[in-house]
Amino acid sequence: MDRAAEQTAPGPTAAGPAAPGTAGPAVPAGPAPTRPRLRTRALAWAAGPLLSVPAAVTACRTAWTDAVTPVPQLLSALPWLTVPAGLALLLAAAARRRGLALLAATVLIATAWASLPYTPPGGAVHGTPVARIRVLAANVEYGAAAPAVIDLARRERPHLLYVSECGPSCARTLDAALSRQLPYRVSVDAPGAGGSVLLSAHPLRDRSAVPAAMGMPGATADIAGRAVRVQLAHPAPPVPGQVGRWKAELARLGDALPDGLPAIVAGDFNASQDHAAFRTLLSRHFLRDAARVTGASRTPTWPTEGPLPPYVQIDHVLATPDVLTPVATRFLPLPGSDHRAVLADLDLHDGR
Repeated sequence: MDRAAEQTAPGPTAAGPAAPGTAGPAVPAGPAPTRPRLRTRALAWAAGPLLSVPAAVTACRTAWTDAVTPVPQLLSALPWLTVPAGLALLLAAAARRRGLALLAATVLIATAWASLPYTPPGGAVHGTPVARIRVLAANVEYGAAAPAVIDLARRERPHLLYVSECGPSCARTLDAALSRQLPYRVSVDAPGAGGSVLLSAHPLRDRSAVPAAMGMPGATADIAGRAVRVQLAHPAPPVPGQVGRWKAELARLGDALPDGLPAIVAGDFNASQDHAAFRTLLSRHFLRDAARVTGASRTPTWPTEGPLPPYVQIDHVLATPDVLTPVATRFLPLPGSDHRAVLADLDLHDGR
């Protein structure tokens, strides 16, 4: 073959094999590698812990038990546990985990349902109203809010004033300022949080005190010709290590109420309607929460000091429903205390 033919000889075609050392034809790309699932897995893993607390606390609430620490403490914030449950539902939906989303929706609905206001069974009110009773209950935090309570009492003119955490000095201050308005008194004279005083515009007899770590005095008041048991409540708080004492003192408080006698129990119960021990007190002794009856059962009363806003109602005015009807409830600021005061108006009926 001559040189010209050699120069014009055809080389390898596009369909033929490539010469060694040369680039071959482009090969179509295969399927893209599976996208990492790190993000969705992280969302799903984050939803799990968010669900665990509301699920456990709601289960205890539904089972009518306060269980052990930290359940009693977390029950105080039960309605707020819908927030992590709702967030868990959003995370599960974003992660496209249907089973987890269904579980989160179930927990959210159960928590919201468990947070509905509780009303114990009770009979109808008998007779016609014969007196309007105004009740003021206040925790004065070691006596610091005593001046604020005096101002409230002078302005609101209660017939019964229940004051917790009021030691001897605090009690003397209240007596000096309110002796004409509220001349009758029963108290537990103890320092600091151990002291409590109940002042009345009506005569008191049968004075006594429920055995407890903090003062819980009581008496029988004569109001419009009827005997009414008035009892101050201030059981120990359900802090870790004291849950058993808290339950026992709430039970003891109910046991101190005489059978067949109308009763007004008020004060700092250190318990919300979501605590089984408190609901047991209501149901066993036929007590109605004035705030619940008047549509204010979720108004928070504590804490009013510190970094957190008030988030739970632990201050209550309770009354037996047969001859006592709550008609109005207000929650008032109490400078110097970490509680709001509770002011309730109740109609006393003649029972006929």
